Amino acid sequence: MLKDKNILLGVCGSIAAFKAAILIRLLIKSGANVQVIMTPDARNFITPLTLSTLSKKPVLTDYFNAKNGEWNNHVELALWADLILIAPASANTLSKCANGLCDNLLTAVYLSAKCPVYFAPAMDLDMWKHSATRLNIHKLESFGNIQIQPAFGELASGLTGEGRMTEPQEIIKILEDSFKKKLLLKNKKALVTAGPTYESIDPVRFIGNHSSGKMGFAIAEELFNMGANVTLVSGPTSLETPTDGIDFIQVTSSDEMYAQVHTHFQNCDIMVMNAAVADYKPEFIETQKIKKNDEGLSIQLVKTKDILSSLGEIKTGAQILVGFALETNDEEANAIRKLEKKNLDLIVLNSLKDKGAGFKGDTNKITIIDRSLAKKSYPLKSKKQVASDICARIAELVK
Repeated sequence: MLKDKNILLGVCGSIAAFKAAILIRLLIKSGANVQVIMTPDARNFITPLTLSTLSKKPVLTDYFNAKNGEWNNHVELALWADLILIAPASANTLSKCANGLCDNLLTAVYLSAKCPVYFAPAMDLDMWKHSATRLNIHKLESFGNIQIQPAFGELASGLTGEGRMTEPQEIIKILEDSFKKKLLLKNKKALVTAGPTYESIDPVRFIGNHSSGKMGFAIAEELFNMGANVTLVSGPTSLETPTDGIDFIQVTSSDEMYAQVHTHFQNCDIMVMNAAVADYKPEFIETQKIKKNDEGLSIQLVKTKDILSSLGEIKTGAQILVGFALETNDEEANAIRKLEKKNLDLIVLNSLKDKGAGFKGDTNKITIIDRSLAKKSYPLKSKKQVASDICARIAELVK
């Protein structure tokens, strides 16, 4: 999986820097091309000579060579890399990356990166538990970076707990698995919907719902990470634009979403209908703002187009169609009814009765049911982890 991959290894100031030597040997043995960048502090723990001998490339530590003026181009280095691995990642470097500080070559390359970035923290127990470190970890993961969770064990201070850098052999396995995952949906075309729709009442008011779009965005990102060509059609959200490489289409109303989905559906292999599309919309949209008065207000509502049903009617046998069911009662029966009625391959069920599931939050708890009515329930997880579970199940169905 790592053969001919360009891997940029960032080594920070930590007693765990000695593990970088083992890591380089394993990467080279796996066939990877390794370029090492050390932070200034890292040179206090292991010599550049050791790492350059193992990597078979000069180790870079500075922006330029003071002797000949040669510049180490951080942009070119970032573009060269198929993957950036910062191991060990010190609390200091994690803080700099999380907050956009750029005072050494490694952080400059990080800020220029277009490829996946993995970081393997290494620090003492109290530093690892500190609120500032927790916040920085959360920030880095929110940017799409991937944490390699530190291990539990004896630390340099003599304390025992979390903070040990994961062993090099385990890191290699994680990297191999990440490249393997990219092959699962390579060249497949995926279409994902996310967020709510807003159905206008007048120029300033609308009918909507509480969907944040987080689940749909996470699914689109995961499908992209698995090698698929992804188009994401989203209603109004406050989320940042998805990662480069995902075709992002913004819509507002259910009619706009219907049109965009049908434009792209015939060419897709996988369709994940995660958007919380309004079931009803005003029959008439007022051209002027409705003025408040002492009387009540009645709005005549009509049904919106059922996008998922319309796709189920035209899908081919080779296409995978995934729907969602957010229920408050008779959850499983309602989900199965929707699965069968709308000709779905999978339905993802979650209940508003489950604490931590549903709209707005960062977690979800789901059950996935397939056409044969086989089901698998998952515990409460982050929406990113839930997206991984859903996409892994989709990958099992891909031919």
